[in-house]
Amino acid sequence: MLNNIQEFYNILPLIIIGTGILVSLCIEMYSKKSETVLPWLSIIIFLSAGFYSLLNVNYVSIVMQNMLATGGIVNVFYFIFTFGAAVVSLLSIDYLKKYGTYFGEYYLLVQSSVLGMMLMAGAKDLFVIFLGLEMMSVSFYALAGLNRHKLKANEAALKYFLLGAFATGFIVYGIALIYGTASTTSLDLIASRFSYLKTDLLFDTGILLFLIGFSFKIAAFPFHMWVPDVYEGSSSTIAGLFSTGGKAAAFSAIIVTLGVLFNNAGKNIFEPYLAVISVFSMLFGSIVAISQSNIKRMLAYSSIAHAGYMIIGLAAGNNDGLSGIVFYLAAYTFMNLGAFGIVAIIEGREETNLDLKSYAGLGSRYPILAALLAVFMFSLAGIPPFAGFFGKYYVFIAAVKAHLTWLAIVGVLSSVISVYFYLRVVVLMYFKEPETELSVERSNTGLLAVIISVLLVIVVGVAPGSLIGLITSFLR
Repeated sequence: MLNNIQEFYNILPLIIIGTGILVSLCIEMYSKKSETVLPWLSIIIFLSAGFYSLLNVNYVSIVMQNMLATGGIVNVFYFIFTFGAAVVSLLSIDYLKKYGTYFGEYYLLVQSSVLGMMLMAGAKDLFVIFLGLEMMSVSFYALAGLNRHKLKANEAALKYFLLGAFATGFIVYGIALIYGTASTTSLDLIASRFSYLKTDLLFDTGILLFLIGFSFKIAAFPFHMWVPDVYEGSSSTIAGLFSTGGKAAAFSAIIVTLGVLFNNAGKNIFEPYLAVISVFSMLFGSIVAISQSNIKRMLAYSSIAHAGYMIIGLAAGNNDGLSGIVFYLAAYTFMNLGAFGIVAIIEGREETNLDLKSYAGLGSRYPILAALLAVFMFSLAGIPPFAGFFGKYYVFIAAVKAHLTWLAIVGVLSSVISVYFYLRVVVLMYFKEPETELSVERSNTGLLAVIISVLLVIVVGVAPGSLIGLITSFLR
């Protein structure tokens, strides 16, 4: 009985989100004030689950008949997902009216996607990962095309669905091969048998297919082709969720699955694959972003480059690499959500003000928005003392420790390239005269969400040791 009660407390973040979905569904069906109630209810649900996860981070356990892990690094991921979703919900209150998709389903889908992310992060079984992935992905497909009156949104949803389904095929086939060779889908049992499984070609092929499938989800080269069009066609707030929560969930699934590779003696046989897609993702994303005139497409290619930086941690194949990835994801979530938040505030009713030229002279016309966006651009570029700098620093150090110094050097070169297109936005805002009139609708809730994001970016950048110490303590 006591064990059942403790298990209940351990999975309470999942119960909070699941209950929130049911309550939100009832409100949407029966309340005439659902449009006003659902955003704030969603925010309360996400913050409750997030803070509970953080407060109980030290209670590490395995529950649900060894299918789900709680506490430790899992709760850190829970906090990233839920707090990021709370920021998205806060940004969406005014934005959805402007974008024309003020539907109750929006918040239900965001909640469902977060529940899927949480299942992926806590999974101790391959089928739980798949269940969480499908919950998240189906919600994302619907969110991408929620505004069916916009052709770009329809295109984004269709491309995301088709390529997402294609990627899922790789993952399912990979799981089938892993099960066929290991005779189990339990990650713990696979870990215990890893010493002889790693010599089995079918098992290695299964892991490789699993990795390829999730390479689509993290938007790594050459599986990135859906990213620019989906981000551009989706609403700005949802594009922010795709690029942060979705990416963090995919990395969490890779970490819980491949963690065994990093804790066993011997060389990581997937290092060449990971190193190659890391290099191409970093360089391709950074170089192509330079040529973009649409800020959402620029941030989309930037997202590909950042996936490459994080894959350096996987290629390193050590605990420093894993802790560096988790830290990077925490920092990247809030600096990228903040950037998309500013885009959402400035965006006009008919998807205007998305061209980079629209940001010319923003520093004189809207100084607060310009200053906040400048902080996010500096952080994304990896300029100290912001969080983005330390995210890159930790994965580069992990690569050096793993004798992959050349990969860290490529990462530094890619960062130098990326400085150009990030600082170009800052130069436009402060040193260029506006060519057109810019009218920005006031959004107090949107501004609050952006301010919360910028505070987190600054705090994590000023005191990175606390977060990296917490993460590292659970990966030993």
